[in-house]
Amino acid sequence: MTLRRLQIGILFLLIFSCIPLTAQTLEVDADLRARFEYRHGYNNLFPTNADPAAFVNQRTRLNIGYSAEKLKLFIAVQDVSTWGDTRQILAIDGNDSFSLFQAWAQLQFNENWSTKLGRQVISYDDQRIFGGLDWAMQGRFHDAAIISYKKDSFMLDLGGAFSQEAASNEGTAYNIQGFFTYKSMQYAYLKQSWEKSSVSFLFLNTGFQDFTGDANDIADGVSYRQTTGAYFKFPVQKVHFAGSAYYQFGKANATTDLAAYQLALEATYTSNKFLYGLGVELLSGTHQDGDSKNKSFFPLYGTNHKFNGFMDYFYVGNHANNVGLNDVYGKIVFTTGEKSNLLLKGHYFSANADLTGDADAYLGTELDLVYTQALMKNVKLNVGYSHMFASDSMTLVKGGRPSDNTNNWGWVQLRINPNLFKTNLGKASN
Repeated sequence: MTLRRLQIGILFLLIFSCIPLTAQTLEVDADLRARFEYRHGYNNLFPTNADPAAFVNQRTRLNIGYSAEKLKLFIAVQDVSTWGDTRQILAIDGNDSFSLFQAWAQLQFNENWSTKLGRQVISYDDQRIFGGLDWAMQGRFHDAAIISYKKDSFMLDLGGAFSQEAASNEGTAYNIQGFFTYKSMQYAYLKQSWEKSSVSFLFLNTGFQDFTGDANDIADGVSYRQTTGAYFKFPVQKVHFAGSAYYQFGKANATTDLAAYQLALEATYTSNKFLYGLGVELLSGTHQDGDSKNKSFFPLYGTNHKFNGFMDYFYVGNHANNVGLNDVYGKIVFTTGEKSNLLLKGHYFSANADLTGDADAYLGTELDLVYTQALMKNVKLNVGYSHMFASDSMTLVKGGRPSDNTNNWGWVQLRINPNLFKTNLGKASN
């Protein structure tokens, strides 16, 4: 079925490319990346007497784009797999790793108004609430519709989605759960830009299916969570500031109210071959011994890997409904060559809410190193190493695992992103 879907998609684009209406372009890009990882305390504290993990993941993605005067189409298919996950000389690929990543159409109604419908990446600002999650091999997409207005330096997006598992004659129960997968979603995003500054505002409403019974087999209404706030950036002479403030309210689940916040501010300064940065982010949390409300902020659909340490101890498939986080960090980017640089970043982590037994709020310190080298056109090498110096209190938020083992992570990634094909299909005469 997946191969047939790809064939239909390509045929669909070729048919449109033959419509003699206006100037048309057809473009095909490849995105191939392979990443080796050594995990010894990545994402969680390393258990005693356990063996480290090592593997190679690969993404193979094909992007096909079509563009005409008032119409754009885009299809991206991908295979995400682990080297060796399919037995040799097997007649079929049984790992179910092939998928449709994007498939959308954009219609331009006039100079200012357009709409974009289908499976698509939604990404805004620093990607804290909405992001493409490109670090993850599979990425993140939404099956959604967006109406856009753009004029000069102002833009407005109104988006929405309604999710179902399949077509049905009765009921709208939605059983797909986990990772804040929503049944319905609506949002408004506004942004005003100036020459070197911008400010944006987001209001997001997400609805999650509730169930009754231990088996979660009877749908019982929908709980709605609202996220609203702003992102800004502006320069003061040679120092560039960026920050955000968001508030979440509504329902954490069917029976629990939600009241949570996020605050962040970062300053960067560039001098010669160095970039210096200092920042702080506060994400509210719930008292570990219980609270009258859920006060735990979660950044929902952002590219969370780029925040709060590359070892992904917080908000990357974890740390939901927990004690929150205070993250104070500093970074330096060294230009090491004409096509290379080295990032050094340090994080000081502490709990935002009280830990059980009045334990020390300090959770640990993480150091991240990432070296980037452009090898040739469209080919880039990344090498990374991270080390977590965990405190005893980290055990309290990581399932009781010991904090005194070595917790480190190393990786090497090769990214290849060539343009395979691009043609101007011309314009038909009147």
